[in-house]
Amino acid sequence: MIRDIFSDLDKAGFGGNVREIAAEEDCRVLRLEGEGGEGFMTLYRVFDGVYLMYNDFHLRRCISEYQNAATVLCIDHCREGRIEHENSVGDRYYMEAGDLRIDKRVHHEGRVELPLSHYHGITIGFLQGIAEESLKREMPSLSLDIGAISERFCSNDKEFVVRANEPLNMLFTQLYNVKESIRKDYFKLKTVELLLMLSVLDTSESSEPRQYFPAKQTDKVKQIHALITGSLDRTYTVDELSERFGMPSASLRKVFKAVYGAPIYQYIKSYKMKAAASMLISESSATVADIAQRLGYDNASKFSAAFRDIMGVSPQEYRRI
Repeated sequence: MIRDIFSDLDKAGFGGNVREIAAEEDCRVLRLEGEGGEGFMTLYRVFDGVYLMYNDFHLRRCISEYQNAATVLCIDHCREGRIEHENSVGDRYYMEAGDLRIDKRVHHEGRVELPLSHYHGITIGFLQGIAEESLKREMPSLSLDIGAISERFCSNDKEFVVRANEPLNMLFTQLYNVKESIRKDYFKLKTVELLLMLSVLDTSESSEPRQYFPAKQTDKVKQIHALITGSLDRTYTVDELSERFGMPSASLRKVFKAVYGAPIYQYIKSYKMKAAASMLISESSATVADIAQRLGYDNASKFSAAFRDIMGVSPQEYRRI
């Protein structure tokens, strides 16, 4: 039962790579071990059978060992970062900032990747039988059928992804900054509001077809990413990368943007300027011209213009600030 999340982590189905690091009454903090970092899940009981969880992950990849009954319904909101999901035939899709996913957690076990090495968001979860009983007990005048919502959005156990829905985004935005003194009651109000909004949401207008990409293509794009971020003094053209990795340039551009959330040239420019910002602070003896050259810029003026475009100030101003 969902209340076991607050008494027995093993029964909650999270798996052996998740452990509790703090707990008090109706709140638990869990730590997930992953490659290249860790993740933290701050879990609050809202009602019996209903929980709200803040997800903050800084890692490259991990294995989800999550296992639970098919009666679980979860609503995930991505605030920042990206997360990669794989379907049963090995194709992948990406959840990005502003996306909302409604999911029964039937296919949640397996490899999870974070292309940008971070992901932040909220999960609101329901164990349907217990959740409905507690909602009727606490708010008897409301008629909420969690099972019907689950079946409407997740028929055949598939996830349902909503993109750029302003009212739903606003609801979750309000949940990211809640005063502790009102948190418990506020979570209850917003959870009920979410269920009411979902109960009248038009599925035909709200779902945007999710693009899936073959694992072979996304793996090649990840190799390209490793190459261009590992040799910042070089500037590769898409044609060079296309020939080197045996991938059509149009596909390369399309899949790179899907995985990393930005066109390849825009992404590498931003990546280099953030690396430059770190160098400006950590290497005080290096001149702006030195840093520009190490990042593949022969012209310090062009480098300064690119830095200002990304960081909002010149390299000299950034170092001074």
